[in-house]
Amino acid sequence: MELSKKHLLLLLPLLLLHLTSSAQLGIDVSRFQDTINWKQVATNKKIKFVYVKASEGSSIADPMYRYNVRKAREVGLLVGSYHVYSGRSTAQEQFRNFKRVVGKTKQDLIPVLDIEAVHCGKLYMKRVDKLLELLQREYGVKPMIYTSEKLYFTHFNIPKYKRYHFFIANYNKEPSMSYTLWQYTQHGRQRGIRGFIDFSRFSKKYSINNIKIPAKKSGNKK
Repeated sequence: MELSKKHLLLLLPLLLLHLTSSAQLGIDVSRFQDTINWKQVATNKKIKFVYVKASEGSSIADPMYRYNVRKAREVGLLVGSYHVYSGRSTAQEQFRNFKRVVGKTKQDLIPVLDIEAVHCGKLYMKRVDKLLELLQREYGVKPMIYTSEKLYFTHFNIPKYKRYHFFIANYNKEPSMSYTLWQYTQHGRQRGIRGFIDFSRFSKKYSINNIKIPAKKSGNKK
């Protein structure tokens, strides 16, 4: 029986729920979620990690960052930090802003560079590459790149980016390219968080272990 577009839209949340029923889920948060009750969030055992907004551009620091990182880790969630790229600032300025906010020792997951059309205007790829380089040098791992399918195919679908993890936002269907994380909804609901929340899941090829920052091996000095 042929389904109408209206019926498909009604079925979409059920299909996504089926896809994520046994998956490791993650959320991302910022000041827009206000004060989160992380103990209540932790009652959802499917949620394994959270990405917290740290900074944006050259000067914006999220005022809820330290609270969210501390409280999320207290309830046992793995935590990573993300920076929202701005087309108005140099790579060095944006890196310094992120570094001021994000301490190395309180990161469980690789950092994320969030690149969205609404923030970046014309995307200068030399600037993006420099920022990725600076982040890798500071935190010892390649950052993950968050973006849309459109920006991915316009700017990142070339061999030099194949070694990066990609975090793709698509609220209608599973991404068509190889990805690590898929942000499949921006209208999720979660106890302990007022309003809507973004939910993400891994592709079949990846798990939380693929985006953890490797623990440094301690050697005995004689």
